[in-house]
Amino acid sequence: MDAKHLGDELSVVLHTEAELHARLAELAREIEADYADEPPLLVGVLKGAVMVMADLARELRFHAQMDWMAVSSYGAGTKSSGVVKILKDLDSDITDRDVLIVEDIIDSGLTLHWLKENLESRGARSVRICTMLRKPDAMKVDLEVAYNGFDIPVDFVVGYGLDYAEDYRNLRDVAILAPHVYGGEG
Repeated sequence: MDAKHLGDELSVVLHTEAELHARLAELAREIEADYADEPPLLVGVLKGAVMVMADLARELRFHAQMDWMAVSSYGAGTKSSGVVKILKDLDSDITDRDVLIVEDIIDSGLTLHWLKENLESRGARSVRICTMLRKPDAMKVDLEVAYNGFDIPVDFVVGYGLDYAEDYRNLRDVAILAPHVYGGEG
């Protein structure tokens, strides 16, 4: 779906599809250099990370093994609740493996902080984070991010896997959702 077809539903496009793909290519080169000896297991966080995971995996120049988790701390709202629930767990044993969590966005960081600690407790050799987007002004915990695509403002964003009420995931760009769509201020 193209942003131009959404009329006044979007306030502004923050990053185009071309910008997202170019940045993922840069991140892939960094990941390849850091994991030259042994590729990590890529762990995508469903549902939002589907686009990032697919495009990153295709960009990598090594055999990329992938697994998925689904965790939730949002419910139906637009803000993280901080209470994490595993909806789908890993199928892979991560004991003594390097794990690279692949995320679409880091907002408060609460969910990802919990997830990183959870995977470390399972015996992973290392757990690092790759995210397409990060909202540094919304962070509530200190969270080391090894690979970050773009820092963005605290506005509610959609596209490239990010949704509002399950809509907008297939928008090719990342854009700020107009507040009148979700009842926000503005």
